[in-house]
Amino acid sequence: MKTNAYQAIVAAPGFSLGVQCSDDEITGIDFLEPRPEVAATTPLAAEAARQLKAYIADPKFTFGLPLRLVGTHFQRRVWEQISAIPTGRTHTYGEVAKNIKNAPRAVGQACGSNPYPVVVPCHRVVATGGGLGGFARERGGFLLDVKRWLLTHESSLPG
Repeated sequence: MKTNAYQAIVAAPGFSLGVQCSDDEITGIDFLEPRPEVAATTPLAAEAARQLKAYIADPKFTFGLPLRLVGTHFQRRVWEQISAIPTGRTHTYGEVAKNIKNAPRAVGQACGSNPYPVVVPCHRVVATGGGLGGFARERGGFLLDVKRWLLTHESSLPG
């Protein structure tokens, strides 16, 4: 997407986050290659940027953003399960699948469709055996580096 498609861009270590929103709901958050921040153009985008920066500074930060209800019933069930994974913890695709009585591959596809990464922490879902698995429908490269950073950021929590 083009920079002007975002109401704000937040810089993070090694990547950026593009925020899309209406006046009253977040409609999407995208991982972007590193780029300069872009100041928010709406009050909600400013709040989203503030919360994303708070998380980047402190992985214990709890988000409170109005997210547009999107996705299929199944995707929303997966995202609800993912949102319940505590900071600093991970679950495997298989564990999430077992909780909702479905297949790990379907869970992975739902993770890849997550329109609100970081806020709905799909990075906390990993492959069985300790591998990272995929991320945002990618199996390597830039986005897997982002997943690695997010997990490292959260695992540095004391206790």
